[in-house]
Amino acid sequence: MERIHVNDSELVSRYIQNGDEHAFETLVRRYKSKVYTTIYLIVKDTYVAEDLLQDTFVKAVDVLRSGKYNDEGKFLPWVLRIAHNMAIDNFRREKRYPNIVFEDGSSVFNTLDFAEDSIEEMQIRNETHNHLRDLIKRLPDSQREVLVMRHYEDMSFQEIADATGVSINTALGRMRYALINLRKMMSKNSPSYDTNLYAE
Repeated sequence: MERIHVNDSELVSRYIQNGDEHAFETLVRRYKSKVYTTIYLIVKDTYVAEDLLQDTFVKAVDVLRSGKYNDEGKFLPWVLRIAHNMAIDNFRREKRYPNIVFEDGSSVFNTLDFAEDSIEEMQIRNETHNHLRDLIKRLPDSQREVLVMRHYEDMSFQEIADATGVSINTALGRMRYALINLRKMMSKNSPSYDTNLYAE
């Protein structure tokens, strides 16, 4: 901790206007643990979290240097949002197969063992999962992040609420709308799916 506490806004100004590296290092020291925790709650992997922590501050530097930072001096919420988005976007590089269940209890995919599938079935299944991931990316940010945290990262709604800074009811509501919107998009694209992949 600094002997004389300088507020975030002043430190950001020093870095943007004067290129004061020490000011930015102070911000990193001040919030590194909070940023790391936010990322780790989502990715649940220390190595990935460390990488994304570095990426978060690199992106923060880029934005600050570009002159696009205008978050009214609220540095912490801003940098946590960068970290949060990076952690959520990390799922795009994952090859996981989530079991997303709709409100009526039906599942997007059945639970057959992939190892027993033929090569053709595996190809269809992979294409369908890729299509699903594309549909998930089209959801509003708040809905997409809750769905990803719940179904890809196995986070509880309490963990999701804590990580996103909302109430459990809000997190539940976002999940409900995410599933409703996902189902609507799927119904529009239903001809491209193999109906055997659904367990009603």
